[in-house]
Amino acid sequence: MPGSEPAAHCYCGHQFGQLARQLGDGAACYLGEVKVATELNLCLSLWGSTFSPNRQADGRKVLRSSIREFLCSGVMHFLGVPTTRAASVVTSDTRVVRDVYYSGNPHNERCSAVVRIAPTFLRFGSFEIFKQADEHTGHQGPSYARDEIRGQMMDYVIEMFYPDIQRDHPDRVERNVAFFREVARRTARVVAQWQCVGFCHGVLNTDNMSILGLTLDYCPIGFMDRFDPDFICNASDNSGRYSYQAQPAICWWNLVKLAEALAPELPPDRAEAVLSEYLGLYNGFYLENMRRNLGLLKRDEPEDEMLITELLQTMHNTGADFTNTFGGLSRNSCPTEGESEEEEELVRKATALLLEQCASLEELKAANKPAMDPRELAMLLSMAQSNLALFQMISDRTTISRQLEKGREGSKGEEMCHCSTVLCSLGHRKRLSRELEGQSDVQAVQEERVRVMDSTNPRVVLRNYIAQNAIEAAEKGDFSKVGFGLYFCRRLSLCHITQQDEGEEEEEDDDDDHQQIPVPYDSRPPAWAREICVT
Repeated sequence: MPGSEPAAHCYCGHQFGQLARQLGDGAACYLGEVKVATELNLCLSLWGSTFSPNRQADGRKVLRSSIREFLCSGVMHFLGVPTTRAASVVTSDTRVVRDVYYSGNPHNERCSAVVRIAPTFLRFGSFEIFKQADEHTGHQGPSYARDEIRGQMMDYVIEMFYPDIQRDHPDRVERNVAFFREVARRTARVVAQWQCVGFCHGVLNTDNMSILGLTLDYCPIGFMDRFDPDFICNASDNSGRYSYQAQPAICWWNLVKLAEALAPELPPDRAEAVLSEYLGLYNGFYLENMRRNLGLLKRDEPEDEMLITELLQTMHNTGADFTNTFGGLSRNSCPTEGESEEEEELVRKATALLLEQCASLEELKAANKPAMDPRELAMLLSMAQSNLALFQMISDRTTISRQLEKGREGSKGEEMCHCSTVLCSLGHRKRLSRELEGQSDVQAVQEERVRVMDSTNPRVVLRNYIAQNAIEAAEKGDFSKVGFGLYFCRRLSLCHITQQDEGEEEEEDDDDDHQQIPVPYDSRPPAWAREICVT
C-alpha cells in the first residue's frame, strides 16, 4: 500500500488467567491509518500475514477462522454491537499444518489473511507490557519500569479517542480516572449487548479486550442455538472460564488487570472505586436491552428482572432456541378488555410458535448428556468423599456439579416443559398489559412494541452451521456462500424468510460430508449442527 510502513503491535495479556509473555510480534501487522469522513480515522491491520518469532510459529491464519471473522464481525455490525470489522479475506494455495481439535491428527489447511479495520486495535494487553513480574508465572512485561512510555501511551489514547475527557479534565489524575471509568462503561455496555443476542466470544483474554469497548479478535466465537447459560463456544475451554454466563464477570476481572497495568498513572484506590460501579452499569445496560427485547417500552417495573430470569430459566429447562424465542415473543399481544375470538386465536398461535422453539425430550437428553464418562464421574464422586486432597489435584467441585446438573436437566418431561412455556407466555402478556395503562391510543402502543421488538430481536444470526456451510464450500473453491451468508444476515429485520427466498445458493452438493438437507437460515439448526466443534 503506497506510503504504508507496516509494524507489529507489541502487547501482552492474561491468557486463561495467566500472564503470557510478549504477544503481537508479527502475526498481526499495522498497515497505517486511512482518513475517512467520520471523526476518527480507520486503522488497517493485516492478520495472518507473517512469521511470529516469539511463539516460534508461522503466524499464518487459515481459511476457516478467516471466514468466521469476516462473517461474524459483519453480523455484529448489523446488530448494532460495537465491533471491529473484517474488510476482506485473501486466500492462497499455501498450506500450513494445523491440529484443529488438538487430537493428534493434524492436516494441511489453506493460508489466508484478513484485513481488519477499526479506529484502533489498542487493547487492555497493550498496557500490560509494563506489568511487573507475575506472582504465579514470574513473567513480566517487556517494557516493565518504562513508566514514561506508559504515560505517553495514555496521553495518545485519551487525546485521540477520548478528546472530551482530555478537554474536560485538566488535572492528570482526574483525567486518567475519567478515562478508566469510560472504558469500564463501554466494556459493560458491549458485554450486555453480547448477552442479549446470545453471543459468546470464546477467548476473553485481556489481549482480546478493546480499549474502545469494541468486539475484538473473533476466534472460536459462537451464537447460542438452544439457550444454555453454561454454553461454551470454544471446545478447548475445558474449564468453562469463558462460558456465556461467565462473560460479564470475566470482563470485570480483565478491567482489574487493566487497572493494575495503568498504576501509578491510575491510583489503585481510585481504580477500585470505579470497578465497584461496574456491576451496576452492566445490570443497567442489560435490563435496558432486555426490556426492548421483550417490548417493555413505556415503564420500568421492579418485577421486570424476575420476569427476565423466569423466561431464561424456562428457555433453559425447555431447550428453547434463543434467537427464535425472542423473535416469537413479538407475536404475543397486549391483553385488552373483552378480547375477541380473533385476538384469542392470535394468542394461541403465538404460544404455539414459542412451543415450536422448544427441544424434544430426546434432544434435551442428548444436549444434557454429561461429557464425562459415568464411570469416571462415579470414581471422582467417591474420591471427593474419601480423599479430598487427591480429588482437588485432578478435578474441582464446579466441574463435577456441572456434570451432575446436566444429567438432571435431561430428565425433565415434555409435559412440564410445555406447561412452563405456556405460563411464561402468560406472564409476558400480563406484563404487557401494564404498558397500556394511561395510554389513549392502544393500537399505536401495540404497533410501536412490535416494531421495536422486530428491529431489536434478530431473525438471523451467524449460527455455526451457516458458517460451516460457507467454510466447507470455500475450501472447495466456492466462495458464493460466504458472500451470500453476509448478505443474508444483513436482512435481520425480515419477519419471514422462506427457502425460496434463499435461492439456489442453498442447494447442497450430493457429496456433502454431512448429507445436509437445506435449512432456512431463520429456522432451528439441523441435527448435524450439534456435532460442529470450534477451537
